[in-house]
Amino acid sequence: MSSVAVLTPESFAEHRSGLKDQEITGCVPEDEAYIPTYLEAFPPLPEKGAPGEKAGEPASAWGSKIRPIKASVITQVFHVPLEERRYKDNSQFGEGEEAKVCLDIMQRTGAHIELSLAKDQGLSIMVTGKLDSVMKARKEIVARLQTQASATVTIPKEHHRFVIGKNGEKLQELELKTATKITIPRPDDPSANIRITGTKEGIEKARHEILLISAEQDKRAVERLSLEKAFHPFIAGVHNRLVQELSQETGARISIPPPSLPKDEIVITGEKEAVALAVNRIRAIYDDKKRKTTTISVEVKKSQHKYIIGPKGNTLQEILEATGVSVEMPALDSSSETIILRGEPDKLGPALTQVYAKAKSVMVVEVTAPAWLHRFIIGKKGQNIGRITQQLPRVHIEFTDGEERISLEGPTEEVEQAQAQIQEIIKDLLVRMDYTEVFIDQRFHRHLIGKNGSNINRIKEQYKVSVRIPQDSERSGLVRIEGDPKGVQLARRELIEMVQRMENERTKDLIVEQKFHRTIIGQKGEKIKEVRDKFPEVIINFPDPSQKSDIVQLRGPKNEVEKCAKFLQKIIADLIENSFSLSVPIFKQFHKNIIGKGGANIKKIREETNTKIDLPTENSNSEMIVITGKKSNCEAARDRILAIERELANIKEAEVTIPAKLHNSLIGSKGCLVRSIMEDCGGVHIHFPSEGSGSDKVTIRGPAGEVEKAKKQLLQLAEEKQVNNFTAELQAKPEYHKFLIGRGGANIRRVRDRTGARIIFPSPDDTEQELITIVGKEEAVRQAQKELESLVKNLDDVVEDSMLVDIRHHRHFVCRRGQVLRELAEEYGGVAVSFPRTGANSQRVTLKGAKDCVEAAKKRIQEIIEDLESQVSVEVAIPQRYHRAIMGPKGCRIQHITREHEVQIKFPERDDSADAPPQENGEVSPEAEFVPRKHCFPSALVPITEDVEVSYELHRYIIGQKGSGIKKMMEEYEVNIWVPQPEKQLDVIKVTGLAANVERAKLGLLDRVKELQAEQEDRALRSFKVTMSVDPKFHPKIIGRKGAVISQIRKDHDVSIQFPDKGDEQQDVIVISGYERNVEEARQAIQQLVAELQEMVSQDVHLDPRTHARIIGARGKAIRKLMEEFKVDIRFPQPGSDEPDKVTVTGLPETVDNAIDHLLNLEEEYMLSVTETETLAAYMKPPSRYGGGGGAGGMDDSSGGPAKGFVVRDAPWNAAGNKAPDMSSAEDFPTFGSGVAPKQASAWGPKKF
Repeated sequence: MSSVAVLTPESFAEHRSGLKDQEITGCVPEDEAYIPTYLEAFPPLPEKGAPGEKAGEPASAWGSKIRPIKASVITQVFHVPLEERRYKDNSQFGEGEEAKVCLDIMQRTGAHIELSLAKDQGLSIMVTGKLDSVMKARKEIVARLQTQASATVTIPKEHHRFVIGKNGEKLQELELKTATKITIPRPDDPSANIRITGTKEGIEKARHEILLISAEQDKRAVERLSLEKAFHPFIAGVHNRLVQELSQETGARISIPPPSLPKDEIVITGEKEAVALAVNRIRAIYDDKKRKTTTISVEVKKSQHKYIIGPKGNTLQEILEATGVSVEMPALDSSSETIILRGEPDKLGPALTQVYAKAKSVMVVEVTAPAWLHRFIIGKKGQNIGRITQQLPRVHIEFTDGEERISLEGPTEEVEQAQAQIQEIIKDLLVRMDYTEVFIDQRFHRHLIGKNGSNINRIKEQYKVSVRIPQDSERSGLVRIEGDPKGVQLARRELIEMVQRMENERTKDLIVEQKFHRTIIGQKGEKIKEVRDKFPEVIINFPDPSQKSDIVQLRGPKNEVEKCAKFLQKIIADLIENSFSLSVPIFKQFHKNIIGKGGANIKKIREETNTKIDLPTENSNSEMIVITGKKSNCEAARDRILAIERELANIKEAEVTIPAKLHNSLIGSKGCLVRSIMEDCGGVHIHFPSEGSGSDKVTIRGPAGEVEKAKKQLLQLAEEKQVNNFTAELQAKPEYHKFLIGRGGANIRRVRDRTGARIIFPSPDDTEQELITIVGKEEAVRQAQKELESLVKNLDDVVEDSMLVDIRHHRHFVCRRGQVLRELAEEYGGVAVSFPRTGANSQRVTLKGAKDCVEAAKKRIQEIIEDLESQVSVEVAIPQRYHRAIMGPKGCRIQHITREHEVQIKFPERDDSADAPPQENGEVSPEAEFVPRKHCFPSALVPITEDVEVSYELHRYIIGQKGSGIKKMMEEYEVNIWVPQPEKQLDVIKVTGLAANVERAKLGLLDRVKELQAEQEDRALRSFKVTMSVDPKFHPKIIGRKGAVISQIRKDHDVSIQFPDKGDEQQDVIVISGYERNVEEARQAIQQLVAELQEMVSQDVHLDPRTHARIIGARGKAIRKLMEEFKVDIRFPQPGSDEPDKVTVTGLPETVDNAIDHLLNLEEEYMLSVTETETLAAYMKPPSRYGGGGGAGGMDDSSGGPAKGFVVRDAPWNAAGNKAPDMSSAEDFPTFGSGVAPKQASAWGPKKF
């Protein structure tokens, strides 16, 4: 049975402290760190119930720290006696206050609570949930369901803080544990009484716990010893070993203030006996040292004190350990240079010698050098300073930014050598190098740098100088140039010239409508790039689209800006000229003729007139065709479109002269007046000239008769407007409008004729659907308004009436989802007509609505009944198998017949037996001319079936994908086409339908067969294949980036090219298929491409990985541009590569050399900034302390060596016959699922797979 140990942070800390104690007490050489054994570092887990294990004996170093894993959900049950229950109403157990309280507690704490009633009427409560939730729930249950008592307990005031605990945690834990409320007096309250409130049981538990805490504190003691600070090092011992031994031996905790804290007080805490023993031992050490030791004082330069102290005071501890003498150093912020040595007289001499040796072991020298020379002293990639530090590794060299000094720290002899070498470098640089500073306004800095640093990099390369331009955040205009004296002056002159040019620049704002911005910029900025190339010195800035600004800013030399502005203004003028728009109303039925077959007509008009023509969508109600372009071109396109319309229909166009001042009043509010005329006159188009044009010509276009009618109405309306223009408005419910208008406009026409006023009803698109407009002379308008108001008032008076309708006619009114009733309601002001339910055997029909509407509806129903009674029924026998053919697709044929002859035709249900008596097929008009036609029409509609001979191989092509081909033919020819099952392999296709349709379908089918045979022949020609062998290494190049190269070859030669799959045996075979001639051309193209690739070479160049990102650029833009420029392919190493600096360049030899030279130049340029930053950062660190890592000035040679890692002794792999596992071995670290059997047993135990 296996054991599981939970390693908590506390147990791990104790384990580590245990190892540390062993390290301190063991006999370890002074210069060697203690190395634990394998069993100490990794103690084995205890075996539960192991044979021979003694009771009370710890199984291993893990000791008793192994804790069982507890469940996260717990359950607690407790009992509330009847006498302590707060709510004792037994009649409503589970529904009273107790249940409400429990529900509230469950919601607040998240715990689950169950109540039950014991025989003694006590309350049993079971609480389930996480520990914290259960404890909180229990506390609330006790407080709210159990009667509360209170008690006090008295303990010493100084023990109160132990009851409260850190941040009150102990008190909260105690309250949860005992389900009580514990009140502790405040510190300023002299009372020592602690009040406990809760159940009797909880109070007893809480009292017991508090008294236990107080009793435990009674046993503890605290002792404070005030001993001179100078003797603390002797009490603490070397690295605090002595005081730790004392703590272990006595069991007391001893706290000695650190050397940096000027306190004499040593605090000892613990059990009284342990504290007393520790105090005696410490006093004995103090008295002994005070009696035996003496002191001497020495003066040492303050700058050397840090070398005597050493890193973290290690040197002082070494002196104490070696000689037993304590060295007292003055505070770092003190100006004193006096050092006091305290110890036995015979040991003071050796200690003093060691102090002087440590003080003189390291010296600090400062070398003066101009701050601008520092980077040159360091050298490219730190090579100059690196040579010195390699020769003299214990010397630390520090450059201070902005200061003209270099600090050297290390052993005296080595520091002197380094100083001489640095001074020699400085002397040489002062002869060869120079610098200058020039003040340039900060607003010009980004222009000096140029796009991607192009300007400043060119100056650096050309004059071999370094130019430092301050960051924007520095808000400085001082530009520094360093390098060769001649180059510095030339670079300075060029920078000043650039600034002067920029000062002479001017800025101009062009106002360009934002809608033109994208057109000027072009797709992917192609058009604006042409403008910038034409005017390279001019910077063109477009506003951000979100700003919705029309200002385009130009900046550059004055003359160039003016030229660029004129050029852009010309482009804008052309855009404005070409953006003229014209709308032409064309009758919807003629749109398809204007488009032409396959868009031929509209395409021709667009190309010949150079315009953009937009037609409304097919499902749109709009008749407007919009033409965009130059004005003259738009007019030419309009004339051509109108000419097409005139050819197709008897369309007349007339012009009417109406004063421009009347146009708005004739159009009416939202075009209502002119729209009413257009609707009255069969949908003519009336076009008014644009506002402000000054033209009086109004154009009317449409059918000849309707144009004359519209012209007459328009002139009449204009005359009325001119003579006496008066308008009135009337509100009426939309459902009344049809009744007011009347059948065929009869009602409203009567009103117009009597009054002479024009009455306009709202169109379906108008927002105000209740508004009726009356226009004309005031007297006529008033009279018409009065009549209409009277009609509307009558309509508002709702009445209910009834009439008798024969039951056999009811179905006519309610069939087709009550269509006849809906038409009645719409036509007669929303009158409601109710027929009795089916089977009610009643003839009474109820009508409800306005009085006039009800009367009119009754009259109309009577007319319909008379018409129905005058009809007769004729039965025609037709075999049921022909019913579907007679009906046609979606019933279109039978619907056409019913509309043409004004009859109803009824077919029997499909499941009726074939030999059943003839059913009622329809109802027809009694007129003699119709009846004979009804008897004879079925014979003409009876379908026939004919066979068409079609090769079995072509059947699947005729059917088409998912039956689309055959479905299309059946819909087009209105026939049924039957194709035999594939397994029958018949060469016949049956066509069923009307004789005329079958004949057309046969011809169509034979035409389709001819097409398919031609396609088969063509397919045979296209199936010509050629294979060619090409080395697989060239395949990616032939395919190209994202398949660009191979796609182009396929497109140019109309062939299919297949490359081998990864698993194919012949990886070099490429298959080309298509027409023979095209295949041959494609093969030659690939061979030519391969020949070029074979001439190419690949070379590796090593570039510092830190420069790769900059060479590649954002999203690979820079490297793509470079590859296009040099016609090469450049591959960078993948992340985690063994050679992260290896870059492969492939191409023709000459282009590869040029590309590599360019890459090396880029690397050198980019490395300047990289190395400057990194190297300066390395040498700007604070000075190292003696013996510390991180600099070259450390005294301990071993400090700079590689870390040893975690080392243990007596490990299993060090035993005889064992070895450490090999990480790369599949045997020691097998792959999952592999079947490698272990060759020998390992110290790690048996391998498990």
